[in-house]
Amino acid sequence: MAAAATAAEVSIPLGSGDNSMWADVSLLLEDACSGLRDGELIHGDNFDLYAAMSALEIMDPKMDSGMIGKYFSVDEAIECGAAPIPISFDKTVDVQCSIDIMDHLLACEATWHRGHSLAQTVFSCIYILRPERTTRHALLHSYCRTTRATCKAVISVVSDARTHEEEDLFTMTYGLNLNGEDEKCLSILNAVEETISRKLRACRTSSSGIKSLEDIEPLQNNPALEDGYCRAILERLRFRKHFYHILMCLKRPHGRGMQLARKHIASCIVELKAISRPLRQQTIIKDRITSPGCQPIGFDSSLNTRLSASTPPRSINILSWNETIEYFLKLLQDLDIISSCSLDNSLEGILSFIVQFQKCQPDLVARAHLQCLLLQDRKLFGRDTIFSVIAKAAGLSEVAKNNEIENLECIVQLGQLVMNLLRILCTNSAWQRRKLGKILQDWRVIYMQLELAIRNKLGEDCVHTNENIYINSLKQILLWVEEQAYWIASRFLTLGFELELYSSNEYGMVYWYIYVVSVKLAEKMHHRMTINNRVKCRGKKKKVSGNDVPRDFQFPPAVLFLQSHICLAEGLAMMLAALKNEKTALEGRTPFNTDQERFSQLFELLQKAGFPDHISYQSFEGSTRNVTFSTLAMYNHFKDAQRIAKEVKSSFSGERERLSELRMIEQVAEHNSIAMTLLCRVGGSLDPSLNLSFEFSHHPHFATAVVRRSL
Repeated sequence: MAAAATAAEVSIPLGSGDNSMWADVSLLLEDACSGLRDGELIHGDNFDLYAAMSALEIMDPKMDSGMIGKYFSVDEAIECGAAPIPISFDKTVDVQCSIDIMDHLLACEATWHRGHSLAQTVFSCIYILRPERTTRHALLHSYCRTTRATCKAVISVVSDARTHEEEDLFTMTYGLNLNGEDEKCLSILNAVEETISRKLRACRTSSSGIKSLEDIEPLQNNPALEDGYCRAILERLRFRKHFYHILMCLKRPHGRGMQLARKHIASCIVELKAISRPLRQQTIIKDRITSPGCQPIGFDSSLNTRLSASTPPRSINILSWNETIEYFLKLLQDLDIISSCSLDNSLEGILSFIVQFQKCQPDLVARAHLQCLLLQDRKLFGRDTIFSVIAKAAGLSEVAKNNEIENLECIVQLGQLVMNLLRILCTNSAWQRRKLGKILQDWRVIYMQLELAIRNKLGEDCVHTNENIYINSLKQILLWVEEQAYWIASRFLTLGFELELYSSNEYGMVYWYIYVVSVKLAEKMHHRMTINNRVKCRGKKKKVSGNDVPRDFQFPPAVLFLQSHICLAEGLAMMLAALKNEKTALEGRTPFNTDQERFSQLFELLQKAGFPDHISYQSFEGSTRNVTFSTLAMYNHFKDAQRIAKEVKSSFSGERERLSELRMIEQVAEHNSIAMTLLCRVGGSLDPSLNLSFEFSHHPHFATAVVRRSL
């Protein structure tokens, strides 16, 4: 208000047809302020606590989006010389400042990717806001045009993936114009790159004493700096070019651009590492925002704060140069993993790939690209219909894949659920866990609808072979749906450890629930595999010989892999139950809620969906109430987990992720087996000098019992 005041008292009409007038109250406010102590304010009779909580503080830059910064508008900033063209008439200074601008734009872009406003990061650059002004400066023009095109491509992929729900500000452009930015920007950038390359060749030719055939004007005036500046600019231009190519390649339908994307990613990483090196010998500034560490010209984050009204402007700290390099290097590595995804994967393989990819903790942009690759035009990789994917996962025969089943309403809804599952798995861990817990109820509904469809068909006294195939196919899909629901429940439970949602005194019931869910998952998986093998055998003619000897029954490797997890979860649940029952080295009950209330809070979503059925707190209490170390001494679940992990390794010799998981299982089982032996030997009564704790040093989900002697 004071900023709007003038030396003379003025009255400003509100508008035509209104006799009210604006009056300058600056002097009145100054007098009032001088008479107020800290914490006091002037307010009307109707100003209450609720109004105070929702009020905006005028003239506070953090709350008042109308607060005028250094410049009122972009045009005013340009008139005041905030973004000159050329930047300097000294060519050396001009090149130095251009590099600073390019580096800071990269830092702003990384900050935007992390969830901040586009208007207050990338578009805080006046050269980006007014690209038509840079046409006289070829270097800046090409870089800014390609940056704008890159932002448009990123917004497009995140919007298509709908992962922007995690951070609504990401795709908001606040009325900023991004139209007209397309692949033409690359032709401009390539022309500038070729010009700089010729200057670099001429510089190296002259420095080696060879006379150049071309009379090429140097980039800047200092011959000693020519080579370094040419290389620095080429590295930045090439990084920008390759990064844009990556986005365009990943956008191609049916995954056709993945191999080419990997080549551009490799080139991008090379250029990024070159950019990260200091431009010249200098004292390295810890939190520098450009490679040289200089303050860039042409940036003002306050220019676009009014565009974010009616919300208060955010306080944004642009990432430092080192953080920017680390972010883009991580992004490129994540995009490389996505580009290496096999297009021939089964649904089970794809789910495993996504879970493994999420362990890298990818950011929003990488996860959006993964989702857009997986789901194109409601098809997997844009090629396979969702029904064909489900039919393959459920093990249906070719005869069973008919339109009658595909067009069933429950099968259509199941296809939608599978697509939703893939989308959910591509979100961040917190969002993912919340959504997984909710969609379990939808899987229960589909399960019940399939059961009803089978009963209705059986009630029609079907005797034809085709109808038998129809019913058997529905049964196979029903079994797969139940198995998938238990997989979702297992994922929901393990994500709680990654998000650190469980307290140590809840580990016992969590591991018990993981054990119960994993047993059901192993049963359904084994049942499905057995049926699928029978279906395959029916399609093959086999000669019966009198010398045939029945083979020994063996569990499939995938089931044994899961069995190692089951043994580990059961062992931890029983160990923690014994510690609780014998009141050894664990926290006691909290004063705020009972064990039953905690059980209900932890597993409410699973209980509502009924996966598994008939599981309650009473089931948990009955399974663990009488567990003691004397009973555990007779059977060591950890030794079983360790043995199974060792035996099944040979079945996964070509699968790096599975082998890594089995090694971690072995380590946890070995350490916990030793701790269990020690606890059983002393009957659970530890020496006061010994402390027992649980750490996740060997596995992200299964804790390791650690016994240490206190100092």
